[in-house]
Amino acid sequence: MHGLSGKVALVTGASRGIGLGIAHRLVEEGVSVCVTARKPEALEEAVTSLGGPTRALGVAGKADDPEHRADAVRRTIETFGSLDLLVNNAGINPVAGPLVDLDLGAARKIIEVNALGALAWTQAAYHAWMGEHGGSVVNISSVSGVTPAPMIAMYGASKAMLISLTESLAVELGPAVRVNAVAPAVVKTAFASLLYEGREEEVAAKYPLRRLGVPEDVASAVAYLLSEEASWVTGQTITLDGGITLVGGH
Repeated sequence: MHGLSGKVALVTGASRGIGLGIAHRLVEEGVSVCVTARKPEALEEAVTSLGGPTRALGVAGKADDPEHRADAVRRTIETFGSLDLLVNNAGINPVAGPLVDLDLGAARKIIEVNALGALAWTQAAYHAWMGEHGGSVVNISSVSGVTPAPMIAMYGASKAMLISLTESLAVELGPAVRVNAVAPAVVKTAFASLLYEGREEEVAAKYPLRRLGVPEDVASAVAYLLSEEASWVTGQTITLDGGITLVGGH
């Protein structure tokens, strides 16, 4: 991807799954990467898999903790000299069920991490580096933010909010900073395992492309949006769904 080599990225929620897949793709493109996650041990393993301290930095903490965000941004700039790219991947979905029975405390937590957390990370990166030097942000949304998602509707609502924030931030931060999003359907990760585990063939049969997504599918789209190949793209959400929404699925 043109314009990625030599850049510095911060990827949240990147000790495994989609986040780690994105980090690996960026390192392959010549990017130095700071990865964050809650568990130090898993984060240490991720850094090793990314090539060690010359290519990657791990900063453990909770995505909705202001001190953690400030520390990760500061250490990224101190270690690699800049913060050009931000991928807001950290997300949670701790409850399932109808909205009328949803615990409102859990609902607030979902919004806090999935939507407000992404906004806060963007604010931190912007004020520390991107506001003066420019940059690119990609938010990881979901098809549940594009179409109704029964039983995980609050998760979907938080991802719809993230798409709206993406559009507004693109208007506010241009031309120096581009802000885009991707909206994946079911991707084969531990986070989404309950949606396909033990019945993958049955679930995949509903997709026009007859397979579920893998982290590399998301990573390729994210790398494109972060790169200079997408220099005239901002405020957009790319749906990555194997065609499932075309046939009324979610």
